[in-house]
Amino acid sequence: MYAVIRASGRQYRVEEKSVIDVNRMPGEVGEEVELGEVLMVAGDEGVQVGSPLVAGAKVVGKVVRQYKGRKIVGFTYKAKKNIRRRFGHRQLLTRLSVERIESSK
Repeated sequence: MYAVIRASGRQYRVEEKSVIDVNRMPGEVGEEVELGEVLMVAGDEGVQVGSPLVAGAKVVGKVVRQYKGRKIVGFTYKAKKNIRRRFGHRQLLTRLSVERIESSK
């Protein structure tokens, strides 16, 4: 069984016991998080596609880690003006372990 969910503005295909990294979500390590924005659920009994969400479906996961992603370095400049700027960015991430996928069907 797998599901397509929307978390932090992005879509993820998840299965039970899978691990995903999403943008920072509130919650401490070890805490259960409920993701209610389920776009599609597929399993042995068939496929449920929501419009836009599947009614009564949810994905329950556990927070494994709160961390910063790898550093991305950027560089901007303006030609003929001698203006140069380097910058770095590290995205705040949450690692989730998918415990179960619940469907109304």
